[in-house]
Amino acid sequence: MANPFTDHPRTVGETYLQHSRVAGSVGVRMIGAGFACLVHAALPFLFVTTGSHTILALAAKISAGKRKVQAERVLAELTAAGADAD
Repeated sequence: MANPFTDHPRTVGETYLQHSRVAGSVGVRMIGAGFACLVHAALPFLFVTTGSHTILALAAKISAGKRKVQAERVLAELTAAGADAD
């Protein structure tokens, strides 16, 4: 029987708790970078590279190891959906 708590984490070689820790840390970093980008929008001399550096660092983290296969699949799906939208 499918278990929604463990099926996806297993696809990237993690347990539920490991995946929760990784996903939570990514989420917190994204929120922090989002706030930095909002401040940067009003005060462009602050947080000049925070958003782009965070995005690149998270992309590298998410697309490493077993996650790479899944990241490539998702990217292909998004690319195909974008082509369908044109």
